[in-house]
Amino acid sequence: MQRPSAHEIEYFHRMETEKLKEARQKHAQEMAQKEKEDMKALHYMHCPKCGMPLEEIDFRSVYVDKCFHCGGLWLDEGELEKLTGEDDDSILGRISRILK
Repeated sequence: MQRPSAHEIEYFHRMETEKLKEARQKHAQEMAQKEKEDMKALHYMHCPKCGMPLEEIDFRSVYVDKCFHCGGLWLDEGELEKLTGEDDDSILGRISRILK
């Protein structure tokens, strides 16, 4: 049986190194996704001020998140515009487009 050449050894070494690099990147992505999911499970629908659970309430036909512990009221994207009746051509609408 013939021994592999130096070029063949180098090629296979590069291929193995690339496979290991890809496996590490995939593992890092999976860990980042798991951490993101864990953080969401820990913080989702909890008050950013006091950490107590938030409850969705109907306020002027807009569902907002309210903390009954500290009294905080939290709005999701677009809810402030719905509550104030501002449209995209208003000052508030133009400012929000600039900030996006």
